[in-house]
Amino acid sequence: MALSEAPLRGAGRLLGAVVWTVLLATLWLWGREITEVPHGTGPGAGGVTAARLAPGAGHRPLPAASPRELAIEAVDVHAPVEPHGLTPEGAVEPPPYERPGAVAWYRDGPPPGSAGAAVIVGHVDTQRAPAVFHRLGSLRRGARVSVGRADGTTAEFTVEDVFLVRKDGFDAEKVYGPRTSGRAELRLITCGGDYDHDRHAYSANVVVSAYLTGTTHTGGTGRV
Repeated sequence: MALSEAPLRGAGRLLGAVVWTVLLATLWLWGREITEVPHGTGPGAGGVTAARLAPGAGHRPLPAASPRELAIEAVDVHAPVEPHGLTPEGAVEPPPYERPGAVAWYRDGPPPGSAGAAVIVGHVDTQRAPAVFHRLGSLRRGARVSVGRADGTTAEFTVEDVFLVRKDGFDAEKVYGPRTSGRAELRLITCGGDYDHDRHAYSANVVVSAYLTGTTHTGGTGRV
């Protein structure tokens, strides 16, 4: 599917058209940028947990502060968070393959903990080995996700949904649309599905949806 064919229906109801285009481009370009790995090493549809919950009320949203660290104990993720903008092609710039353990926060969107859906993306693998989000699809509902922030707070999220979105039938509203208006939410995204060796691309994206359920304060610089 060509980039221009990515579905944009209903985009204006959720985000500005420019932001939607960027996010859709990101998911498509990421699949094309993955370097070749042995077939079957990425998370397939069978590895994604069917985890659906009714939207929870959540914790009161926090003041804006940039994310610094991401921790998901259930899948052994402890990753530095890099604030990234756009590449010249208009996609969110992912961490370089030389830093496969890092994740990228889309800095032009909400920061994790603030109202809205914050977006964090990470590689599933590199040419040599699995990367930070290799096990993302195995998360189950109720799993905890922690985001350490620059103001010294740690935003605690609870996973409510884990699903696979095929790139030839991408549902933007399902991926980026808020589950509850005004709630602080988090989307974790990586490549998934089947790997096409001819096109050097995965067929889908693994998407984890979580919402803010608590916060702790551990001290910090106070800078955002």
